[in-house]
Amino acid sequence: MRTPPESYLIFKAELKKAKLEKELLKQEYEDKLKKINQELSRLKEQISAQQDLMKTTINYAVKLEDDLENFKQFVEEEKNNRKSSFH
Repeated sequence: MRTPPESYLIFKAELKKAKLEKELLKQEYEDKLKKINQELSRLKEQISAQQDLMKTTINYAVKLEDDLENFKQFVEEEKNNRKSSFH
């Protein structure tokens, strides 16, 4: 049997090298994609936590406004009661 031509052997070696490089690039791409997805997941978690904190803060501020309004009404009523009790 004849030996294959040198150009065929070179082509075969280059093809093998290209396939190996393709696999390495694919693995590198998958690793980067995995890291990006992990980072995205972490950022989503942080955003969710910050939104919850903001909601809690807003609810607390609304409650304080209501309490302040109730206290103002209470003070006004007490003022009026004092004025009317002296006369």
